[in-house]
Amino acid sequence: MYKLFFKRLIDFICSILIFILISPIFIIAILVLSIYYRGNPFFTQNRPGLNGKIFRLLKFKSMVNKYDADGELLPDADRITSAGKFIRKTSIDEIPQLLNVLIGDMSFIGPRPLLENYLYYYTEREHTRHHVRPGISGLAQVSGRNNIELPQRLELDVQYVETLSFINDCKIALKTIHNVVSGKDITVVTSLKTLKDYRNKNPHYIPS
Repeated sequence: MYKLFFKRLIDFICSILIFILISPIFIIAILVLSIYYRGNPFFTQNRPGLNGKIFRLLKFKSMVNKYDADGELLPDADRITSAGKFIRKTSIDEIPQLLNVLIGDMSFIGPRPLLENYLYYYTEREHTRHHVRPGISGLAQVSGRNNIELPQRLELDVQYVETLSFINDCKIALKTIHNVVSGKDITVVTSLKTLKDYRNKNPHYIPS
């Protein structure tokens, strides 16, 4: 009953209340980042959601587009701005996702929505991460975030789906709050080719 009804109801009510509560921060962030980036303060990207349905993820912009001599985007660590580091450390960049939660694209707690092209490389077991709405935070995020390897993160996502409950969501929410306040496990991915390299070294990971 929680998974089918109450989880979504709680998400809807809490997203409204929290958005109202932190609306001053939201407005200030829009104004400051609009000036800082001299334009659109938002970052949007297609991500797979419930049952693999594609939706537009909304975040505050933390990076700029910088390319190498071959026209390839530089690693995240080379593109993140000073303002971006601050809003990531404080998780302010995640605030716009309250709108994703409000309209039903996301949940507060669930597997983080990864890139669309990852869909082609999941194992059958890993695809079960899309049996629930993706979350702003999840089991993998409170278990090490980017400090653990991608296969382990995906396994934690599956474990979350298999053990989904109100109690477990509360535990993850509390750990998330603690991590945000303490700044724990806030890291920047240093390479855009990490997943590609992993696939090349582990061809058995790619479904035929």
